[in-house]
Amino acid sequence: MVLTPIRLTVTALKGLPEGDGNRYELIAGELYVTTQPNLEHQLVADAVCESLRVWNRKYGQGGLAVSAPGVILAEDEAFAPDVVWYSQAGRAAHLRPNGKFYGPPALAVEVLSRGVKNEQRDRALKPARYAFWGVREYWLVDRFSRTVVVHRPAGPAYVVVATLGGEATLTSPLLAGFACPVCDLFADLPPVTVASEANDDD
Repeated sequence: MVLTPIRLTVTALKGLPEGDGNRYELIAGELYVTTQPNLEHQLVADAVCESLRVWNRKYGQGGLAVSAPGVILAEDEAFAPDVVWYSQAGRAAHLRPNGKFYGPPALAVEVLSRGVKNEQRDRALKPARYAFWGVREYWLVDRFSRTVVVHRPAGPAYVVVATLGGEATLTSPLLAGFACPVCDLFADLPPVTVASEANDDD
């Protein structure tokens, strides 16, 4: 007898506990559970989100930048990206009264966590699904190498269009007028040392 893998659904997961220190995501019907990010991870995510919020207010875009929202793209796919930006039209179309988004953001950002499974998810699995659902740009922020890898669509998949670090400036055709020195995103982190890299578990 051939066993068919069970694809979990958002409805089936409504009974999972909230506020238990874990982050739950459903990708192609498979449940992924990760612990809440550590301090350095969150400092970088906050810096990305703040840079987008400042730009959004300055240029009157009417959109929304937010960290770790609930993004539901299908009954078997629900994500919690580290940061997203929705345009004004996307915010109006996809934000529901329960505070979750039911549709793709224009931009999704993940801050890389250490570990083979985490890296595989952030470098390969998530960008493939984000591209499938029409997320127009994906930033992978690597806090270990202090770089930002920019992905944009080329046909049905993403291609890497830039890997930026140091004094390079992060811009996007989606975000008119947005310009952020990459080093600013890591300004609150301590200097990289061999010891800190070896001891980091997130």
